[in-house]
Amino acid sequence: MRVGVLTGGGDCPGLNAVIRAVVRKGVAEYGYDFVGFRDGWRGPLEADTQALDIQAVRGILPRGGTILGSSRTNPMKIDGGVERIRENLAKLEVDALVAIGGEDTLGVATRLYEHGVQVIGVPKTIDNDLGATDYTFGFDTAVNIATEAIDRLHTTAESHRRVLIVEVMGRHAGWIAIHSGMAGGANVILIPEQQFDIEQVCAWVESRFRTNYA
Repeated sequence: MRVGVLTGGGDCPGLNAVIRAVVRKGVAEYGYDFVGFRDGWRGPLEADTQALDIQAVRGILPRGGTILGSSRTNPMKIDGGVERIRENLAKLEVDALVAIGGEDTLGVATRLYEHGVQVIGVPKTIDNDLGATDYTFGFDTAVNIATEAIDRLHTTAESHRRVLIVEVMGRHAGWIAIHSGMAGGANVILIPEQQFDIEQVCAWVESRFRTNYA
């Protein structure tokens, strides 16, 4: 069997580790051949590949980013995109795809599967907004970095008697905000899933000013 591998969307810690694990496991235990597609879904759309064997993944475990490159190319938004991918996979004799990505990348993978392409999705997103998994890789690192930032800002807020607002990533999901906010001792945590009263938030902020507490 010949398997294609791609990484899509934003980069995060762990991408190269997943690529390495997939290749090493597939070669050693199943005798599969692998091919890497460059820059997310652009790779299979344009048949842009690179060698992906044991030698190619040697030494990449501690490296950040992804050796395959990434992009936000969406074949579902391109006329004939699905057919082009199917044709290119057939020409390259690729039997299945391993798509490593978040909501957008795996959304495309699902649609391709519905069109007959054999796809396995690996959940990657710092937002942790994918179902059927407790934690997506990249999320833990994002929480730790956000928590460290909040920890450092406590002394600044106290020294200058200010209330500081920390905005974190997460798009429509509040996982990073609630985990880092709780770990960092935030006074107020606002997440998109929960409605809030801005007047109440202002009252909390004013109470912090009165107590000189950061």
